[in-house]
Amino acid sequence: MNIPGDEFYTLLAAALNHRGEETLQRALYLALREAILCGRLLSGCRLSGSRVLAQQLNFSRNTVNAALEQLTLEGYLLRNRQGTRVAQRVQRHAAEKAPEPAVTLAKRVSQLPAPVPRNTPVPAFTPGMPAINYFPLPLWRRLYDRVLREEGSALLGYGDPAGEPSLRVAIARHLALSRGIDCDASQIVITEGALEGVNLCTMLLSEPGDIAWVEDPGYAGAKSAFVKYGLTMVGMPVDDEGMRWEEKNAASPSLIFTSPSHQFPHGSVLSARRRLALLALAQQRKAWIIEDDYDSEFRYVGEPVPAMLGMIKNAPVVYLGTFSKTLFPSLRMGFMVLPPALAKATRPAIGALLRGGHRAEQRALALFIEEGHYARHLAAMRRLYRKRYRQLREALSAELHVAHRVLAGEGGMHLTIAIDGIDDRAIVEQARAFQLAPAALSGYYLDTKQGQTGLVLGYGNTSASQFAPGIRRIQALITQQRGGKA
Repeated sequence: MNIPGDEFYTLLAAALNHRGEETLQRALYLALREAILCGRLLSGCRLSGSRVLAQQLNFSRNTVNAALEQLTLEGYLLRNRQGTRVAQRVQRHAAEKAPEPAVTLAKRVSQLPAPVPRNTPVPAFTPGMPAINYFPLPLWRRLYDRVLREEGSALLGYGDPAGEPSLRVAIARHLALSRGIDCDASQIVITEGALEGVNLCTMLLSEPGDIAWVEDPGYAGAKSAFVKYGLTMVGMPVDDEGMRWEEKNAASPSLIFTSPSHQFPHGSVLSARRRLALLALAQQRKAWIIEDDYDSEFRYVGEPVPAMLGMIKNAPVVYLGTFSKTLFPSLRMGFMVLPPALAKATRPAIGALLRGGHRAEQRALALFIEEGHYARHLAAMRRLYRKRYRQLREALSAELHVAHRVLAGEGGMHLTIAIDGIDDRAIVEQARAFQLAPAALSGYYLDTKQGQTGLVLGYGNTSASQFAPGIRRIQALITQQRGGKA
């Protein structure tokens, strides 16, 4: 328990000389802690007093005392009237030098869909990305500042777990006008995008081991949620009328996930005949339909397709919407509409699962909707995307010479092309080197090795000037993969 000698001060001085941008107090703390952990200062070893340390190191005594007090607080030192000693058993063990332990993740992790790179800036052809440079940011800033000016610190606490009442009222009015959904604010829950809505539905309406019907190919986020909660997924093929389940002799589901207004990634619309049949099936089998109203705002031919939630009375449907695609992704705001009985039954659970938050953003969004800015922005984006859709079709016709089929279309922010006999995932990986980010169609299937190959081309945030050169590059990659044959 000797007091350290000159070599100790030499060691400290060397460490302090290489302290970088740290304060003297922090540097001294780190140097002493490392000396204790590596065993240069043994357990029970007494240190010099703070006055002596300060003199030896040419520090102020306050700096030394502050470092010693922090080490004492963390349990490295013991300080009393008899002096300052190193605490017992605080050295690192030799096992620290052993190899890193093997990591074994839960089996369900291997069932998760492959993650989607989300680069900034956004590469061309990224699916699901709106034209964020067209968002009226100055207007949004004014509304946000107005909310903070009028509400101030009142918005800094937790809010209603279901979301700000003003936003829920605004959404209910918007849905009545645009989607034919008759609901009130009590049926609406604000979520962090559509994915949280799927997670909540799965948590509230299913048990591990239950069956979930999913579109195949379909939305990867829904599959992630079902894997997370231990559901067994049964894929339903998709054609030009949307989800097709009639030929499948599948077990009764607890949940049915569908995007009827604009199927992702196929692009088809679930026909009225199939909508009614699916609603009847859900009622018969006591299943819940999760209706992901993906891209319904951007339809370029005919009238908007009515939501399934409003087609029949007491429909067993939970309707999901998001502002990530209509405004900007980092807003991370969506909503779910529950039938009245379900909204009442789940209210206590919603209070336990959610905490409320993003209150200023929600209030600003409520103003954005109520004052008509949202409707005007949708109309402007609809015109822009319609034009880009047609320009992309023209670029494909002129520049893509490999045999391909355009799947559905006439809406949304993406176009899917089926191309037989290519390794679409390899094409996608190679395209990233050229700042192109289409998605592999096969990656949206439950069995990615058996799915149709092709590419999903997002055009929402891609200017028309990038279409022709981008398609030419994709054509070159496909030709290269086929050994020079188009």
